[in-house]
Amino acid sequence: MVDECRTRQDFDALVASSYTRPMFIFKHSTRCPISAGRWREYENWAGKRGDVGFARVLVIEDRSVSSYVAERSGVGHQSPQAILFYRGEPVWNASHWSITEQDMAEAVRQAASS
Repeated sequence: MVDECRTRQDFDALVASSYTRPMFIFKHSTRCPISAGRWREYENWAGKRGDVGFARVLVIEDRSVSSYVAERSGVGHQSPQAILFYRGEPVWNASHWSITEQDMAEAVRQAASS
């Protein structure tokens, strides 16, 4: 399941939840074919992982939230983009074709072992 991140409060709550399990935030552009492809892979992988949280920010429709994510995380905006939060901090991020199940799984493994 993927949660929708529509407000700054949603984002803050998602980051807070990363203290109990790793949390991915996916910044998705509904106008970009690359983003559509990466979204399908992200959503598919999310359906397989009950130990990790997943959320989505729509960068066009919720531009202020997307900007807030970049500001609060210190990770420059890109779209598509996946950011992994663990213990309240961004510990990994990737954009475009670097958003793969394999890379996300490795990021979770590394975060859990730290």
